[in-house]
Order: sequence, then C-alpha cells, then structure tokens
Amino acid sequence: MSTDPLRVAPTRIDPVLAQTLATVVDEGSLEAASRRLHLTPSAVSQRVRQLEQQLGRRMLVRSRPVSATGAGQAVIRFARRHALIEHEAHEALGLDGEAQAPRISVAVNSDSSATWFIEPLAAFVAAHDVQVEVLREDQDATARLLESGAAMAAVTSSAQASPGCSVTPLGSLVYEAVASPAWCERWGEGSGTGRGAEPPSADVLSRAPRIDFDRTDQLQAQWLRAHAVGPADAPRHLVPSTHDLASAVVEGLGWAMMPLQQSVPLREEGRLIPLGGPEVATPLYWQAWRTPPALLRDLGEHVEAAARRELRAG
Repeated sequence: MSTDPLRVAPTRIDPVLAQTLATVVDEGSLEAASRRLHLTPSAVSQRVRQLEQQLGRRMLVRSRPVSATGAGQAVIRFARRHALIEHEAHEALGLDGEAQAPRISVAVNSDSSATWFIEPLAAFVAAHDVQVEVLREDQDATARLLESGAAMAAVTSSAQASPGCSVTPLGSLVYEAVASPAWCERWGEGSGTGRGAEPPSADVLSRAPRIDFDRTDQLQAQWLRAHAVGPADAPRHLVPSTHDLASAVVEGLGWAMMPLQQSVPLREEGRLIPLGGPEVATPLYWQAWRTPPALLRDLGEHVEAAARRELRAG
C-alpha cells in the first residue's frame, strides 16, 4: 500500500455548504433557511448532510430551534469569515455589487448600546456597505456568543480571550447609585440623607426597593454589600431594558446604579439625586477575531476611538 503523502488530500470546507449551515442556525430551522436561501427544505437538508459527510462530523442538533454542535460552530465561524473576505475581494476587483451586503454580528451589553456604542457603529455603517446585527447580552456573557460563532466581535467584561480571538481593553463604564426626589422623600431619614450628603442607612436600604436589570444583575447587589446590606434582604423590581430602567428610576419605582452617561444629565435636570457611596466601575474589553478581515478591523478602530472618549481609562 502506498504511503505517498501526495495521495492524501486534505478535506476542504465547501464555503457554500458552510454558509448554508450558518443560515440554518441563524434562522432556527431548515424550513426558515430554505425561504431565505430560495431553496426547498429538502435541498437545504441535503447540503447540511453533504457537509457532515465530507467532514465526518455532526453539524446540527436538530432541536427547536436547531443549534450547532461544537464542530458546527467552527464551520459557522469559517463561513462568516469567508463571507467578509469574499466581499473584500469583490471590492478590490471592482466586481459588480449585486450580492447582498455582508452581515457583521456584534454582541454588546445593554448599557453600552444605550450609552456609547451606537455612535461608533453608525459611523462605521456610514463608511461601508454592510449590514450589522447587534446581539444584546449581559457583558459577562457576550464572550460565549463569540465561541458559538453567533458573533464576530463583542464588548465584554471578560479579559480572557475566546478561542481564535484577541482582546483589547476599552476602559470602564462607571455607575453611580441614584434615585428620584420622590423616592428620597419617601425613604430619606431626615435632612440631607439620600440627597447626596450620605447614603441612606442600612435599615432603609434593606426596606427600600431597588431596580435590577434581571435576575443576574449584580451592580446593585455590589453597592448594597459595600453598605453592609445583604442583597437578598432588600426588595427589588426587575426591568430588563436600560432605557426602561432609567425611566423607572425617574418615576420613583426604586433606586439603581446607572451609567454616568445616563445619570449625570438627569441629575442636572433635577430628576435624579445621587445616593452617595462608592461608584462601581465595570471594565470592558473588545474581543474580535484574531487577524480580522479589513471590515472587522475598521469596526474595532471605530469602537476603540469611541471608548477612549466615553469610558474611564484604567
């Protein structure tokens, strides 16, 4: 039997089949993917099966919605990178741009998207023929979207690089504890307390309501612990939207930690009052594919420039 290495051909990933897999996962089912690709569900299924046979790996978990296996996630990352590189080649060659503009997906925490991230994103889109998909996720969880291939880049609190990605420090998003004048009137303990002179007492903080973004939000809990109050002892409301949470604080539903970009203008208008106590700074990082295509590299430059203006250094 011959052992000539020239006879051993490496298995190549077919870009068309890989993109089909990515579309199936994006759309959540073979049927939905078939509509987007203008193919029959049978043809889509055949492409996925062909890809699995070529690579000798299972690509899909056929649940509702479907999800990618670990091998499938790797192929999806390849498909997204290939689409951007192909777009760059088309531009460099001056080929007719009849193909759909490429899509860049970015995972961003809600507070960043509500305060500073949209401006650099808009500047990037104004400079390029591209579609963007913002995947909103808690800053502690955005990195997992990189690992799955759902996102090409992420604003995250994780300094640990996801597989195949580089990490760039952006600065810190700084929060302060604030409440409405009505909340302070109800829960304040006399002149000055709860109006920025000093924080409310531990007794008040254990009885007065706070507002958390969701059940995993730890910002308010961190501030409470600094005031010797167990977070489980204090009542809380859950408002899973940065804009709605700010409105809820203004209306007196409860106190909360808010980014300075949001709280300072509202304080200047007299609609919020600082509760004092320590600020909470959340370090943020830009994670993106290592050796990124030009489009993704330019997006990173826009994001890093905005972060230098809007976030606290260090």
